[in-house]
Amino acid sequence: MDDLILARSLFGTTMGFHIIFASLGVGLPLMILTAELLYQKTKDQHYAIMAKRWTKGQAVLLGVAIPTGTIAGTQLALLWPGFMEVIGKVMSLPFQIEIYAFFVEALFMSIYVYAADRLTPFMRIIAVTFVLIGAAASAVLITNVHAFQGTPTGFRLDNGEVVDVNPWAAFFNPSFFTTAGHVVVSAFMTGAFVIASISAFKMLKSKYNESVYRFHRKALLMSLIVGGIFSILTALNGHESAQLLHEYQPEKLAGAEGLFETTSHAPLAIGGFTDEETEEVKWAIEIPWALSFLAADSFDTVVKGLNDFPRDEWPPLFIHTLFNSMVGIGMLLILYSIIGFTWRKILKKDRFPTWLLLVFVTAGPLSMLGIEFGWIFACTGRQPWVIYHIQKTADVVTTSGSIAALFTLFLIVYLILGAAVIFVLTYYFKRHPVEKELPSEQS
Repeated sequence: MDDLILARSLFGTTMGFHIIFASLGVGLPLMILTAELLYQKTKDQHYAIMAKRWTKGQAVLLGVAIPTGTIAGTQLALLWPGFMEVIGKVMSLPFQIEIYAFFVEALFMSIYVYAADRLTPFMRIIAVTFVLIGAAASAVLITNVHAFQGTPTGFRLDNGEVVDVNPWAAFFNPSFFTTAGHVVVSAFMTGAFVIASISAFKMLKSKYNESVYRFHRKALLMSLIVGGIFSILTALNGHESAQLLHEYQPEKLAGAEGLFETTSHAPLAIGGFTDEETEEVKWAIEIPWALSFLAADSFDTVVKGLNDFPRDEWPPLFIHTLFNSMVGIGMLLILYSIIGFTWRKILKKDRFPTWLLLVFVTAGPLSMLGIEFGWIFACTGRQPWVIYHIQKTADVVTTSGSIAALFTLFLIVYLILGAAVIFVLTYYFKRHPVEKELPSEQS
């Protein structure tokens, strides 16, 4: 493999691993805050126990998110020196501000972990709120670099030199708010559904222990409601993202939908796969006019097709499958939430059937897959550009020639870190089962 493929594979693997911990690092604090608020409102000890136990998991995940994020930053400089030359001159603001966001998150996380029992209820909530703010701000600031890559502004290149730099214009690039909203609400969704998976699994194991079952049932319902809310918000934000693509990256939208010819009343292709030779999406279900409406809220919107662009600037056509997988998972998770809420709150069922709990166990892995598919779609769909219509990825890759060895070494590091996380979390929660923390009687 050449350096370009190896560099993209290495950095893609790093981000694919890091995004697991980054997403949970944003999503879990929201669940902890929700549990704290419910505890202060209801005085139900179950919610206090949830907050305490989830905080232990958050601390472990944060301990892995930090080194993997550091590795990603280091690899940006090692693998993409030409790209970082521009970023260093134009988009350094997000990196500089992110230091303070991480400081806020780490400081209040330490306060909450080590001093929660000595804090007043108000200060407990304040501490968790600042953890959440710091984590979300870190995600937004780092992701803003990705937003800038798709909608670059605030500078221009003159004979390869960066001139007319306006850092704040670059910071508030056209896709900043939409991208920032998407990364936050999807992380909130993922954190909730991961909790739902764990709760459903524990309910399956404790169906003969009423107090434990009741505890996890509360956690399951809370996480399904939170996850459902943010699934809907993610879908609404996705609509805004599609409109941004229509305006700023039309070939990416065309690739996502397998649209080859420019047309009004463009159909939305669901499922299938894109065949470049026949220029169609085979075995897809088409919804007439829906793509035009998605692009600009009008059925007669003209949507550009791939044939309007040079073939060497087409994104990989498999992004259609990534896009469909991401959207399909989001719709399925909304359905999970509706079913769970209906079963418990409307039908007033105290027990979930085994088959339904098994379905809910898949919620966390599916939400994480949705995050991964979305991230790969966002980055791969921008190819062959690293900065859209300004820098091509092939032009900024390192020529050091040692990428294969780095790939092997980092892959070993990720395997060790992943195994360590599983071991530590499993060991801790086996040594500290929830049965030991539950009050003797709980309504």
